[in-house]
Amino acid sequence: MIQINHITKTYNKGIVRALSDISLNVERGELFGLIGPDGAGKTSLFRILTTLLLPDSGTATVVGFDCVKDYKKIRESVGYMPGKFSLYQDLTVEENLSFFATIFGTTIKENYELIKDIYIQIEPFKNRRAGQLSGGMKQKLALCCALIHKPEVLFLDEPTTGVDAVSRKEFWEMLKRLKDQGITIMVSTPYMDEASLCDRIALIQSGTILSIDTPERITKAYGEKLFGIKSSKMYQLLQDLRNSPGIASSYAFGEYLHITFKSNTNKISEELMTHLQSLGHTNLDLKEIEPTIEDCFIKLMTNTSSLQTNPI
Repeated sequence: MIQINHITKTYNKGIVRALSDISLNVERGELFGLIGPDGAGKTSLFRILTTLLLPDSGTATVVGFDCVKDYKKIRESVGYMPGKFSLYQDLTVEENLSFFATIFGTTIKENYELIKDIYIQIEPFKNRRAGQLSGGMKQKLALCCALIHKPEVLFLDEPTTGVDAVSRKEFWEMLKRLKDQGITIMVSTPYMDEASLCDRIALIQSGTILSIDTPERITKAYGEKLFGIKSSKMYQLLQDLRNSPGIASSYAFGEYLHITFKSNTNKISEELMTHLQSLGHTNLDLKEIEPTIEDCFIKLMTNTSSLQTNPI
């Protein structure tokens, strides 16, 4: 459905590299997540796939059409919801929907069943101007406009950024229902916790793909024991862990610090606890934990940085 082969994109006459040799495939009917922080290259890739930006090199096809040569056919076949709210703020909800339906030669009535579950949530505000809607309502209106022509593929660029937790949850439930209707969805997000809601994900950082697989397989591939530790003096604990010779990695993660050992033995963990107690730490709690997607991302990012700093 979506095929990306060795896409590279630079800005400022090649000085800024946004995408570096990106290759991935998205299957028909799949909910695929592009996961990475701001500036990772997610928007640049989406703009190339939606024919709004030309790559420097490489090729990409969407629903069998080339993103450069067949841009008109792709624009008829995809829906795109950019990260920034881009509908007409002075038009009402209903006027925006009618406008986008007219552009694609259709009507709200013709494809109403596709947007029904979403539209009924904003219908009470159909006469309100789009600029006066809440963040969650703007998001739902933008999704309706992206779906009004019944696209085969839906591109959603950071659709849950800046909305409340309830709206985020509702949005992902809507995406699951759209997937059940046969729409292929590619969504980008900086929120690592949303990765588990996708069929497959690609982790991206600084324009480079770190890993592509199901969320479950990525976490299973972490490859070493991960521990959570806390004490009454968390900042000092982090400094002391980073100065401990037996610690391979340590970073803050919620109420615990996440750490890995250079050697995974019970003796090492016991020695660490004794060492930390001697430094004045109290209320110490150390436990083995399951790695999350964010833990995997940090490890992959660190490994990639090490390879770039110390090439083989």
